[in-house]
Amino acid sequence: MISPFAPAVGLGNCHLQTIFPRFHRPQPWIHTQCQWLQTPDGDRIALHTPVKLVDDPERPLVLVLHGLEGSVESPYVQGIMQALLALRFQVAVMHFRGCGGVPNLMARAYHSGDSGDPRWLAAHLRDRYPNTPLMAVGYSLGGNVLLKWLGEDGGDSPLSAAVSVSAPLDLHASSRRMGQGFSKVYQRHLLNSLRQSLRKKALDPELARQMPALDEQRYFSDFRHFDDHFTAPLHGFLGVDDYYTRASSKPLLRHIRRPTLIIHAADDPFVCPSAIPTSDEVGSHVELDITSKGGHVGFVSGSVWRPVYWLEQRIPQFLAKQLLARGR
Repeated sequence: MISPFAPAVGLGNCHLQTIFPRFHRPQPWIHTQCQWLQTPDGDRIALHTPVKLVDDPERPLVLVLHGLEGSVESPYVQGIMQALLALRFQVAVMHFRGCGGVPNLMARAYHSGDSGDPRWLAAHLRDRYPNTPLMAVGYSLGGNVLLKWLGEDGGDSPLSAAVSVSAPLDLHASSRRMGQGFSKVYQRHLLNSLRQSLRKKALDPELARQMPALDEQRYFSDFRHFDDHFTAPLHGFLGVDDYYTRASSKPLLRHIRRPTLIIHAADDPFVCPSAIPTSDEVGSHVELDITSKGGHVGFVSGSVWRPVYWLEQRIPQFLAKQLLARGR
């Protein structure tokens, strides 16, 4: 059994929890092979695998969905790959369109409600590995995408089990939270990263003509402005409020029909406490691990000198438990 989460000695603050892993494990340590897959609309997404995938009913395949501007090199992705491989799970990391430093081929990119791409990828994986149980883990933006996908599919989901970590389940509330206090620092960092990604894409003159002006500073002043001028129009939403409403996963949690664990910290600096679901707001297939501490995709226990990444114990434990129950 995995002990309940307790923050590391010296890392009780939510911002220390959030920032520490990036400085403690700054460089990727697991090598992966990249396979480019063409999407039905003529774009491309990258699928990274640390070992060759095989069709094996005894070795589930876990699809990992990273957070905003993340990639296979993000410390939390590297850590969960290592933990899952140690227990003989198979792992595949999907890069959302345009992530990982390589621009995608269309003006559109990805967003917090973009369940279409992982749904299409899951069907592709099921076709190639029909006897292999398929599970998924999503972090932050990827966690919201995963929960929305599960809620939309209900009993038709191809997933056997899933885990969502630090998801911004209510995008209206999360955008407000990111504009408060020290969270503005995270917002600025992420918006700068998004701007750099868009500039790479805009080197293609045809794509540049299809995108809003990248030199308009107010578009990058906060997430609400960015989502109103970039995310919404490029992805078919009427505006920022339409996007936030339709892309939020919280209203769909009651419709989830697969064993799902939602892990969230009450002190998450990216998400308003009001966005955190209660047991009355989720279906019977959903288990909640709501901790008082942990920050955003942090959950570092132990001590500063000997940190323990609790997520890398809790997530494999939950998935292994579901596999055992499935086999009974």
